[in-house]
Amino acid sequence: MAFCVNVQNKKNLIQIRMDKPKIIRACTVPQSLGFVKGMLSDLQEKYEVVLLSSSGPEWKEIHRSYPDVKCLELNMERHISLVKDIKSLWRMWRTFRKEKPRMVHSMTPKAGLLCMVASWMAGVPVRVHTFTGLLFPTATGLKRNILMATDWITCACATHIIPEGEGVKNDLLNNGITKKPIKVLGYGSCRGIDLERFDKTSEVMEQAAQLRKDCICTFITVGRLVSDKGINELVEAFVKLNKENNDTRLILVGGYEDNLDPLKIETHNLIESCDAIEYVGQQSDVRPWFVASDVAVLASYREGFPNVVIEAGAMGLPQIVTDINGAREIIIEGENGIIVPSKNINALYNAMKCMTNADYRNSLAKNARKLIASRYEQGFVRQCLYDFYDEILNKNSNG
Repeated sequence: MAFCVNVQNKKNLIQIRMDKPKIIRACTVPQSLGFVKGMLSDLQEKYEVVLLSSSGPEWKEIHRSYPDVKCLELNMERHISLVKDIKSLWRMWRTFRKEKPRMVHSMTPKAGLLCMVASWMAGVPVRVHTFTGLLFPTATGLKRNILMATDWITCACATHIIPEGEGVKNDLLNNGITKKPIKVLGYGSCRGIDLERFDKTSEVMEQAAQLRKDCICTFITVGRLVSDKGINELVEAFVKLNKENNDTRLILVGGYEDNLDPLKIETHNLIESCDAIEYVGQQSDVRPWFVASDVAVLASYREGFPNVVIEAGAMGLPQIVTDINGAREIIIEGENGIIVPSKNINALYNAMKCMTNADYRNSLAKNARKLIASRYEQGFVRQCLYDFYDEILNKNSNG
């Protein structure tokens, strides 16, 4: 009798899986699957979820946390490599033909290009790509043309396009990348923010107390320490400020990528020689570092929708950001921060100088968390995506 029950349970499980539409969520590298991991439990209630990405150590944690989620490791090069890209495209096409998903949803540039082309070739009915950022607006010459062409192909093969913010949407439309109807979900952001986690809890405050320096105006930047993130300009602007005001400090949280986008040698020298600059490397938990700081700075040349700005705002920090996609949508000039032109050292310096005024930065800080909570709370952001899935999959099923 027990054997019969087990057989029946297995049949029921198979039937449940068959009744659920299969969706494949794909990213170029497994680190980016962090956008999806928190949604898996909700998605699995309605869909058979498959994750696809290149191989990497991060898969171990995914397998451990979600043993019932099917995972496909399919290597993709992050940068242009014609031979390897063709091989990846072939393997991906074969994978989609075998899996027969109802929907493929990709994020990140290379996964978007390969997944949308392969899923179109394989006849996947619903093909979705999320643009978390665009590379071509800051590129020049032949590279810009190639990047625009790859984005055009991605859009041409997709049935639905999700720009992470209004800035990304406008760049896609204004540069002729696509003429398809596209829309931002909610106020933008793919991930949203867990306001219970990103809060000044007693544990975070205790850790921050060990990092904070009283009577010092501390600036912090979190992210890759590369030229594209405006680190050269930020360091130079801060050193200029620090020479005038010793009661200032700059914390650099993140890792160097000297093989991909190195900083200037002069910038490295300034970081090493300036006692007021603290390089702390990558941190598994940035919350105590935010609380130990007074102002967050994003000096980047380009972004899609920078999560670090949302996180810093949730921790109550006023911010200085460059006038780029995403950042200008999260920060409202004079309410929760200052917006400056990118690649402009003097503008950064002047903004940082303004922030050394405690009364001024505190007036901005009062609005920081409130503005983030009203637009980017994680439950709201996820519900926008779930509703979108229901809409497009039901429409496809009925059509």
